[in-house]
Amino acid sequence: MNDDVYERLARFLDDLPAGFPPSASGVELRILRHLFTPAEASLAQHLLLISEPASVIAARAGLPLPEAERLLSSLAEKRLIYAFQSEGKPTSYMATQFVIGFWEGQVNRLDRELVEMFEEYLPVYAQAGIWEKTPQLRAIPVKASIPVGETIQAKTLVLPYENIDQIIAGHYVFAVANCVCRQEMRLIGHDCAKPLETCMAFDSTADFFVRDGRGRYVSREEALAIVRRAEDSGLVLQPGNDQTPGNLCMCCGCCCGALRILKQHPNPASAAASPFIATLDQEICAGCGECLDRCQMDALSLPGGTAELDQNRCIGCGLCVTTCPTSALQLIRKPAAEQRPVPKTVVEMTLRLAQARGKLTPFKMAAMASRTVIGRLRAAVKF
Repeated sequence: MNDDVYERLARFLDDLPAGFPPSASGVELRILRHLFTPAEASLAQHLLLISEPASVIAARAGLPLPEAERLLSSLAEKRLIYAFQSEGKPTSYMATQFVIGFWEGQVNRLDRELVEMFEEYLPVYAQAGIWEKTPQLRAIPVKASIPVGETIQAKTLVLPYENIDQIIAGHYVFAVANCVCRQEMRLIGHDCAKPLETCMAFDSTADFFVRDGRGRYVSREEALAIVRRAEDSGLVLQPGNDQTPGNLCMCCGCCCGALRILKQHPNPASAAASPFIATLDQEICAGCGECLDRCQMDALSLPGGTAELDQNRCIGCGLCVTTCPTSALQLIRKPAAEQRPVPKTVVEMTLRLAQARGKLTPFKMAAMASRTVIGRLRAAVKF
């Protein structure tokens, strides 16, 4: 019976935009059993990607309100769903996707068994190609790689939502947490020695990070200092894939799940949501090799006296540009036809992802709306 509960939860999660594809080994079910009790797994299937009060969710699930509130509180405490508060009390709850979602919520709560299951599952998620058409993250240039001065032209133009300083300037509340990916890899014996406290959130998302215990508030100045330290350490800046991102990941190619998936792609440049690409002038390359360790995608090599760049592997992060002593490496904008449009909001990005996966048909949208309305009507009558 319990297995049926977890199988239903797995199908429910796979039906959400970011997906939760099945595996041949059933490792995804083992992950769910590790995180959810049977009762929690049963209730979690009745939440939507819109926030609703406990009374609505309880009515939909056919549970007494006190029992639903107890389970919702437990799920929120375990960071398996979102809980919204007012005056310190929960007011509504919302489903959380696997990634980006409740997996990242396990930061500071990881154990070796869970990490090993995730590592077994990551290739399954990668092979499903969920982020192929609409990635949840996008790479932006590190500041030092952006051209400055009067020489800036269309081919090097950086838009405000591609400039980390302007992204941070557009927010007022900042929080930082440990990177779940590097924390995960340290648990199984791989420590790349790059900074750990690099998962950043802004405004209401920052409040959420602090409220659920995963992060701490920082000032705007400290947020900028954390970003600079990440750039110096060779981390790729990856905000959410929308024009008003609420989060910023700072990622390495050896630990980050998103970058590890990209590295397995035969043409990462085509799969990454970045409008930039590096160029190399071999005639002025000094052959120093400084760029090799900076590149997180193995796009650069040094087979002879000068570097070689595989543009098919470049995701436009600009890390290689910042340490090139002869300026042989430069970052330019791709032709317009090769640039992915950046969704205006996270809602638009999520809808695009759902549509790309065939999870957003008019019938399904209507069915979800009907479930919400019926649930609220039932809640008004019963409670």
